[in-house]
Amino acid sequence: MNQARELFSSRLGFILISAGCAIGLGNVWRFPYITGLYGGGLFVLFYILFLIILGLPIMTMEFSVGRASKKSVATSFDVLEPEGTKWHIFKWFGMAGNYLLMMFYTTVAGWMLAYLFYMLRGNFVGRTPAEVQGVFEGLTSSASTSILFMIIITIIGLGVCSLGLNNGVERITKMMMSSLLFIMIALVIRSLTLPNAMEGLSFYLLPNFDSIAKHGLWTIIYAAMGQAFFSLSIGMGSMAIFGSYLPKHRSLLGERSVNGVRLE
Repeated sequence: MNQARELFSSRLGFILISAGCAIGLGNVWRFPYITGLYGGGLFVLFYILFLIILGLPIMTMEFSVGRASKKSVATSFDVLEPEGTKWHIFKWFGMAGNYLLMMFYTTVAGWMLAYLFYMLRGNFVGRTPAEVQGVFEGLTSSASTSILFMIIITIIGLGVCSLGLNNGVERITKMMMSSLLFIMIALVIRSLTLPNAMEGLSFYLLPNFDSIAKHGLWTIIYAAMGQAFFSLSIGMGSMAIFGSYLPKHRSLLGERSVNGVRLE
């Protein structure tokens, strides 16, 4: 007998899990860096444009594929494709992309766990920035240490998933994403109190058209498009996986009722 597929217990859980998949190094570190590099507000305008005209429609389509098939990217198109079409071929790209992403993120998350261990042990007390950088270089140059923490992260992830969608992934994500929100608010407040903060904001957000001559318009557009896809974590079927746990009556585009059913 097939086990019934779990569904998200609330829209908040669905939103936070989707955001947790997308919010990471690409948005917290890379976005400010490439925004300043590629023209500040000019880059942001292109980025928002691509979010609207490409990102949101593709994300909605991924949610739709997942919800309609109730499968992951590995088998969703096998279920949904019209007879005689070749949509199922995309699953190989999706699976390859997700494997590569997991190789990257489990390694980086392992480094973060190692840093937490080093901090609790007092390794950074009294160290200069150059000495802290040396600690990181020592970590990344040691294959055995990186692999050890990567394995620990993988085991933790498997443990969370083994608890199920509602009692494991959804519940823990709500706590972790709420904590991340408070941390990011604290970082924003701290950043605005640093010396020359306003100059930094100007560099970050005001359009700098000289960057077109320096980098080329197509380079800026391509970077903005890539960042939009990265921000929403689309293209590899991640959103389709979350969509597969949505009930049929739930709207994909907002908090509203569908067919008279109120979403809570």
